[in-house]
Amino acid sequence: MALPEMTNHLEHLLCVHTDKEKIIKDVLPGVHLYPLMLDVENGVWVLRVQFEPGVTLPKHFHTGIVHLYTMSGCWHYVEYPDDKQVAGSYLFEPGGSIHTFHTPQSNQELTDTFMVVQGANINFDADGNYVNIMDAGWIEQVMLAAAKEQGITPRYIKPKSVYDFSDK
Repeated sequence: MALPEMTNHLEHLLCVHTDKEKIIKDVLPGVHLYPLMLDVENGVWVLRVQFEPGVTLPKHFHTGIVHLYTMSGCWHYVEYPDDKQVAGSYLFEPGGSIHTFHTPQSNQELTDTFMVVQGANINFDADGNYVNIMDAGWIEQVMLAAAKEQGITPRYIKPKSVYDFSDK
């Protein structure tokens, strides 16, 4: 049996080497990241994120699933303080999850994570009031603004498509 014909041949591998890229500092206060893949049209964001000790993100509701792998450091959800995520921890979050991400002030190092997120985070303030929607497009805008301020031109995978009618 012959190998299938390639219908989407790549001229090169799509690979981001974070060891060769500059990290974008303070995309949010105390949150530094390497963008890996931002797919605005399909609502998927893949990031390597480093959190400083004492960072607490807004309480948020996930519209899709999340895969989160902790490479170093420690974090937990405020709602689950005894379930610490440490180096080597993999967390799966189903859509519909709601929680508040926190890195303890007592951390001696950055918390380094890798995440794949589908959909959006609906963010709320401490009183439960709506703040904003964080999705791939929002992250891209905020990240690009921080990168420009720092003189960084980030290199990440960005799917591109052209919309047109099917009969063309």
